[in-house]
Amino acid sequence: MAIDPRELFKPKPADEAASSPLGGTRAERIQRLQVGGFGLFAMVLIVALADIVISRARQTEATSVAEPVSSAAEAEVPRDPLADAGVVPDLPDDPATADAEPGTGDAPPPSQP
Repeated sequence: MAIDPRELFKPKPADEAASSPLGGTRAERIQRLQVGGFGLFAMVLIVALADIVISRARQTEATSVAEPVSSAAEAEVPRDPLADAGVVPDLPDDPATADAEPGTGDAPPPSQP
């Protein structure tokens, strides 16, 4: 007795489908297969895009020029942008010299004869 391929693809009667409820119908099996295939394809696509982004970042980092290191002289001199623009008077950096200068302390400036 040979197996007829046409009988394999015929829809099963209702009593046979009820005997295996976890299998579902042929259409449900095809739908689950399609959803699983799409899910696998989406995961492969996401991993590929992440790999492209990471490799581009590494390539950009390797070819970028580092910023020049500032000299020690620039680091020692603090700059006041308002004083440079002329908005406020240039104040001395050392508070001890500020008290020694006339007219900069709390006392009124000495009168000149």
